Amino acid sequence: MCNNNSSTSGLSEVLEVICVLQQNASCPLNSIDTCDRPVLGCAEISCVCNTRPVVLYLCGSNGVPLAMPTSKEVISCDDENTCSSVFRVEKIENGAATFRVLAENDDTTSIYPYVSTNSFFTINLNCLCALRCLNDTCVECL
Repeated sequence: MCNNNSSTSGLSEVLEVICVLQQNASCPLNSIDTCDRPVLGCAEISCVCNTRPVVLYLCGSNGVPLAMPTSKEVISCDDENTCSSVFRVEKIENGAATFRVLAENDDTTSIYPYVSTNSFFTINLNCLCALRCLNDTCVECL
């Protein structure tokens, strides 16, 4: 169920900040560890971050994160191996946000935990009640 009282401006503003940061990705070393910190960053000097992954929680979801398919061919999340709860915000417009679904990286030698997918979704921001930011990272093939 969606929240129709327009109280999502805080979440929208945070997502807008994340979106702009990702578009202008840079990696300063010393940054405050919050969702709306003004830079993408990590602790390694050679790190180049381009993504602040988020987990979304819908109103009325009882603390269960939203999960979406990692492929356009998958239509349901019955098999947890074909879905993910980690997303990259791609666009904010007119009270809605478009996200790319990120999948766990199967390459055990990679330092990056996620890979991009060809799966996108758009959601009304009034339906969100919370988001959780994960560590900034690099997602290749964006």
